[in-house]
Amino acid sequence: MTTLASPDLRFHRLRDSATMLRRNLKRLLRYPSMTVLLVGMPIVFLLLFVYVFGGTLGAGLGGGRADYANYVAPAIILMTVTTTVQGTAISVAMDMTEGIIARFRTMHVARVSVLTGHVLGSVIQAVFGVAIVTGVAVLVGFRPTAGLGGWLATAGFLMVLTFALVWLCVALGQVSKSVEAASNLPMPLMFLPFLGSGFVPTDSMPAGLRWFAEYQPFTPIIETLRGLLMDRPLGNNAWLALGWCAVIALGGYLWSKRLFNRESAH
Repeated sequence: MTTLASPDLRFHRLRDSATMLRRNLKRLLRYPSMTVLLVGMPIVFLLLFVYVFGGTLGAGLGGGRADYANYVAPAIILMTVTTTVQGTAISVAMDMTEGIIARFRTMHVARVSVLTGHVLGSVIQAVFGVAIVTGVAVLVGFRPTAGLGGWLATAGFLMVLTFALVWLCVALGQVSKSVEAASNLPMPLMFLPFLGSGFVPTDSMPAGLRWFAEYQPFTPIIETLRGLLMDRPLGNNAWLALGWCAVIALGGYLWSKRLFNRESAH
C-alpha cells in the first residue's frame, strides 16, 4: 500500500513540480512584456527619486544625491520583489479563470505541484528582476560596501522574502474573481515601502504615520537590506524581518492550500 512518505509518491510530486515550473518559465518567455513591465516600474521610481528628488532628499540626510541613492536603493530592490509577486497573482488568476486548473484536477497530477510551479517560477523571475534593478542602481550612483558575506546574506534574505510574498500572492490570485482583481489586490505591497523607512527616515514623519511606519512589516525588512548592503549593524531588524517573513509565508501557504483544496472539492 502506498503511503504519503513513499519514495514513489515523493518522486511523482517532484516530477510534476518540475513540469509545472517548466510551464511557468515558458509562459514568462512567451510573454516577456509582463516581465519588462514588472521590472520597469521600480527602475522608473529609482530614476525619479534619485535624479528628481535625490538632491533635496539627500541634503536632508546630511549629504547629496549620491547619499540618497545609497539610502533609496534597498527600498527599490524590495519594490522589485513586490511588483514581481504581483505578476504571480495575475498568473494564478489566469489559470483559475481560464479553466486550466480544472483540467489539471482531472489528470494524474500532484495537486501541490500546480502551486509549487507558480512559486518557483516567480522566485526565478524575481532573481532576474532584482539583478537588473541592482545593476541600474549601481549605474545611477548606488555604492554598496558589503563584502562577499554581506552579498550572500542579502541574496539569501531576498530569497526568503520573495518566497514569503509569493505564497501570499498565490492566495490572492486564487481568491480573485478576475485577472483585473488579481492585479489590484497586491497593490498595497507596492506602496507599503512609501509608508515605511524606504524613501525617507521615519523620524521625519508626523506622529501617527511614524508609528505605523515603524511597526509595519516592510520597515525592518528595508532596514535589514540596507544594513546588509551597506555593511552596517542590523540590530533587532534582522530578527523582526525574518519573523515577518515566516508569518507571511506560513499564512500565505496555509491560505493558498485551503483555497486550492476547497476548489478541488467542488
